[in-house]
Amino acid sequence: MKRRDFIKIVGLSGSGLVLGSFIPAVFAKGNDGILEPGDDPKGIFKPGPFIQISSSGEVTIFMAKTEMGQGVYTALPMIVAEELEVDWEKINIVQADAGFDYGNQTTGGSTSIRQSYDPLRKAGATARVMLVTAAAAMLKESVSDIYAELGFVISRKTGKKLGYGELAVEAAKLPVPTDVPLKDPKDFKVIGKSLKRKDTPPKLYGEAVYGIDVRLPGMVYAAVKRPPVYGKGISGEWRVASGEGSVPVTRYPLPEGVSGVIDVFEISTGLAVTGKSTWQVFNAAEKLKAEWMSTDGGGLKAEGFNSADAVKLAYEKIDKPDGIIKEQGNIVPVFEASSDVVMAIYEVPFLSHSPMEPMNCTAEVKDGKCEIWAPTQSPQRLRKDAAKLLGIDEKDVTVHVTFLGGGFGRRLSSDFGVEAVEIARKTGAPVKVTWTREDDTKHGIFRPFGVYALRGVLGKKGTIEALQHRIAGQSIRAQWSKEPLKPEQYDIAAGSTEFPYEIKNFRIEGALVQTPLVAAAYRAVYHTQVPFAVESFIDELAHSKKIDPFKFRQNLMKPGSRERAVLELAAEKAGWGKTLPKGQGMGIAFFQGYDSYCAQIALVKAEGGGLKDEPVSVKVLKYVAVIDCGLVINPDTVKAQMEGAIIFALSAAMKGKITVKNGAVEQSNYDDYPIISFDESPDIETHIMENTFKVGGVGEVGIGACPAALANAIYAACGKRPRKLPVLSRG
Repeated sequence: MKRRDFIKIVGLSGSGLVLGSFIPAVFAKGNDGILEPGDDPKGIFKPGPFIQISSSGEVTIFMAKTEMGQGVYTALPMIVAEELEVDWEKINIVQADAGFDYGNQTTGGSTSIRQSYDPLRKAGATARVMLVTAAAAMLKESVSDIYAELGFVISRKTGKKLGYGELAVEAAKLPVPTDVPLKDPKDFKVIGKSLKRKDTPPKLYGEAVYGIDVRLPGMVYAAVKRPPVYGKGISGEWRVASGEGSVPVTRYPLPEGVSGVIDVFEISTGLAVTGKSTWQVFNAAEKLKAEWMSTDGGGLKAEGFNSADAVKLAYEKIDKPDGIIKEQGNIVPVFEASSDVVMAIYEVPFLSHSPMEPMNCTAEVKDGKCEIWAPTQSPQRLRKDAAKLLGIDEKDVTVHVTFLGGGFGRRLSSDFGVEAVEIARKTGAPVKVTWTREDDTKHGIFRPFGVYALRGVLGKKGTIEALQHRIAGQSIRAQWSKEPLKPEQYDIAAGSTEFPYEIKNFRIEGALVQTPLVAAAYRAVYHTQVPFAVESFIDELAHSKKIDPFKFRQNLMKPGSRERAVLELAAEKAGWGKTLPKGQGMGIAFFQGYDSYCAQIALVKAEGGGLKDEPVSVKVLKYVAVIDCGLVINPDTVKAQMEGAIIFALSAAMKGKITVKNGAVEQSNYDDYPIISFDESPDIETHIMENTFKVGGVGEVGIGACPAALANAIYAACGKRPRKLPVLSRG
């Protein structure tokens, strides 16, 4: 990268050194990978964190990504600290606000470390070189006789030490080096170590501030009463039958016994209730009587919509796809010549993100400016949307990012934040809006549903001679695309277009089935669902010829490849092929994506019974996971990520399902949209491949193989093949 692409030095009020790394605009795209209006495709953007070295010697790293439990609050500073040569225990880490100079602050898609690794190393190394250069001048020695260590620059000749604080002002006056040498990985002291997380102590001691913890002087609290049917609220598809514009509280008399309410008024998503506490406004909103009427909001309407009808339509359209998404070779003559074609259809439902911390945001609109405190994965998007709502410049909107109690892609949306801004504009006081769990489950955004039909033909030696994959489901991209998508642009095929296996002829086709529900990024997005179908079908192909599923996959992978090494280590660590007690079975699945590779083996106990395609009872005993994510920053964090991903994926695969009847989401809370409980959680054993390949992703990687490994294990245990998720659903 050129000098102007990655580094800039500016004086910090004449008393220190501030560094910020720069990256090209390609990294500043939204999480969907597509530049939005207003983005500069040729511009240069600066991501975090900044490095600030004060004249007192204090080293502060400003985090420009969001910490939501995945560990970037520790891992990203580790990258800087490695090259900067500072004492890890003495670093201060500060969460950055939404900034114009940080590049893309969106946290999602396992991009934080992948995209920041090289720029942050160069930023840290450049700071170190400049500090060494300043020390050489002060000591009147050659740069080659000076080295940096633990926040000091030391003379090899005399042993004299100068602290970074003593050098910061002089270093800031130096010209920026055009290029700096980076460490050889064998010399790493920080990267690759299982260091304790920096965010753990404040969380343990109750000092960490989540969005729901924010308190401001004079703050009022707010909740929103929403339409009973999924839709856009008062300014869109639904409005209160008796109201026009802003309606005084007297138009909505509250039930007797409700206290603490300040005001009730219409906003774009429903009726806002403001009051003196969260529980008071929750209570008032629940008891508030409002008669809703449907309006012509345009576009897809939720009224009368049933998710079962969308699934039915998907089954119809899968036989008549819109076109070819990707193709290699020619499958037609292979299928025509074969009398032994394996076929299967798989189905996955809508899912809710359901992070533990409910949606919330605090906002204040005052004197033409807006200040926001939000647990957001996309602070810059929230700033942009708030400015648009208020009709002010983005520079007049400040977004403070708090810790997140889970994100999973739900907090990439700015809907809950914009709602707080809209209410704050009306009240004139700081307002904290909190969604109930029911609000988010019934009126949030969802992982799309999908139906997958696969056909395959095997050769005599266990090769896949032809594979056809037809996909029908809702597209996230098609919802906001200004132009109709061509089949080759369909995002619904993510997770099927790249194979770890050698397949001579294949064709992937797709059909879009759009619904009124807003489909959105969900942890690993389509990689939560498409690999379930593909890896389950790979298993079915193996069993159709009585080939061991592990050996079948192994023989389809290139000898000596990273993916094959991962698969083989998983089989070794799990004891694949050993005799198991009756009713137990192992299932294997593989996933590649986000520049990483992962193999998982599930061990389950399952008993078949009265369900058509599903076992009556399943107990997941153990998961063995192997990941190759290239060079590892913090092994402990990688293991934690894999464990969390598997529990998250199991919750969805075994229990998760969102259904819609007559326009209303039927689920409401954890009682009817459950997650895996502690006693249901399996033992999880994670193994990390050690190498120095390009840094890969982790957060999403542990999800892709999980559902298929579960389904394949269930089949091995009881002979019943789950082709619909969730596997324990009777719906």
